[in-house]
Amino acid sequence: MRLTTKGRFAVTAMIDLGMRHQRGPITLAGISERQRISLSYLEQLFGRLRRQGIVDSVRGPGGGYTLARPLEEISVAAIIRAVDEPIDATQCGGLGNCHDERECMTHDLWTNLNKRIYDYLESVTLGELVAKQLVKQAQEEESPRKETRRVIGSAELKAAY
Repeated sequence: MRLTTKGRFAVTAMIDLGMRHQRGPITLAGISERQRISLSYLEQLFGRLRRQGIVDSVRGPGGGYTLARPLEEISVAAIIRAVDEPIDATQCGGLGNCHDERECMTHDLWTNLNKRIYDYLESVTLGELVAKQLVKQAQEEESPRKETRRVIGSAELKAAY
């Protein structure tokens, strides 16, 4: 079982959009540049996200994409489902025909794992991920300033002697 790049990139791009959504429509070119995701790949993903009512598109100059719902109403599971990304630990794709057209001995184990994964992803909202990223970004911006102050302070101290 593995989440492919389709699901990972969709969630990453949505976090990027969520971090900037208050500024108006966000271009896919901007997301592509910041996240290093192919523009054509983003166009495919956002077409699917739009069809599922997660994002809206705005045409023309100043156009781009906006969120179709509040951040807190968009779950990670919804994003992954929107781009047709299955997360399935079963060998049979959940059909129950994994071993000679019957369920294998571990079918229930993997089916229950799938349910727990989706329950978890359903419980995590885009709003939570955006909030965490904004805090992390603020800490990173603050950290170099402190380091610079220490270096300047040391240089000034040496110059004083």
